Amino acid sequence: MPEPMGKHQDTHDRALAALRKRGDEMIALTRTWVEINSYTANVEGVNRVGALLREAFSLPSLTCKTIPGGPEHGDHLIWRTSASGAPIVLVGHHDTVFPPGHFEGWREEGRRAVGPGALDMKGGLSIIRATLAALDEVGALADLPIVVVSVADEEIGSPSSTPHLIEAARGAACALVFESGRAADAIITRRKGVGAMTVVAHGKAAHAGNNHKDGANAIWALAKFVDAAQQLTDYTRGRTVNVGQFSGGTSKNTVPERAECMLDLRYETVADAEELVASIRAAAETAAIAGVRMEVTGGARRLPLERTTASAALREEYAACARSVGLGDGEAALLGGGSDANTIGPLGVPVIDGLGPRGAGFHTTTEYVELDTFAPKAEALLRFLLGRGSRS
Repeated sequence: MPEPMGKHQDTHDRALAALRKRGDEMIALTRTWVEINSYTANVEGVNRVGALLREAFSLPSLTCKTIPGGPEHGDHLIWRTSASGAPIVLVGHHDTVFPPGHFEGWREEGRRAVGPGALDMKGGLSIIRATLAALDEVGALADLPIVVVSVADEEIGSPSSTPHLIEAARGAACALVFESGRAADAIITRRKGVGAMTVVAHGKAAHAGNNHKDGANAIWALAKFVDAAQQLTDYTRGRTVNVGQFSGGTSKNTVPERAECMLDLRYETVADAEELVASIRAAAETAAIAGVRMEVTGGARRLPLERTTASAALREEYAACARSVGLGDGEAALLGGGSDANTIGPLGVPVIDGLGPRGAGFHTTTEYVELDTFAPKAEALLRFLLGRGSRS
């Protein structure tokens, strides 16, 4: 991306200087947020982090809207500037995956910090905040149409925040998701979609010795279904079916009247998502035996993030900013896990992901973030936003 000229060059230089003063602040804020447990189901902890985020993002050019997540989830937060035009949406989440007492605190080891959410993804939120604060300091933020979204339930599939994210992102110019930065700073353009389904077989109990013929074996019917469902996996198409849980019956000498299994589905295209869900339902109907009723619930939770011409161009635009500050600029391979980028992509909004600080071990007790990547990641975002502003 060419450097801005004239007035834009002056704004760029002043904003960059303002940002470079915030390196320690970025890390300090991340540490403060990480030291509060915000496991998704720990609503009190999630909202404590949310309150600190509202304080940190309390910038003159931003207004904040707090959306209650209900009794089971923390509050979702949306900030906006008042500038007109299709916005740039910056996306994060402030919930994490570890229950209280399981993996806690912040520990620095050289130029790494270990802690729950340090990488996934409180570090990414700190990068967004520092960048916007620097822009606001030099009077440049108010003129940029920006929406920032931080949800409180991303780690469980964003069940309550999804409609609010859709509303915020619909019609946007583009969206940038600050999930965990990958090795060599690879930018994510593709993620598999995620589905979850449950199949329950309702049969009829009977004594296995005295009245076996009067029973209807729910486990038998469900076992037939499992065999058919697993065969829907097609690695060449990038779609998988995994029956990860199976339960049923009460004793070995009773014909089981109930059996249940839970499935995880992954797919690369919207068409495959629809076909796979339909095939699962058809397999359940075929597996039913006399006296057993099959109940199927669930479906596609997240559609896939598919690479488009527009998202590829967005990646190239952002990659130029990353290169200019010494970061890697490659494109990540297809990822099996979903994120909120999966929700935005099907809206027709160009979206890229994985723009947070670099690290590894997310969702493990060895999760760490590389502290020296905060500053260049923030500078890449700054250059991108100013570049977009110079075109308006």
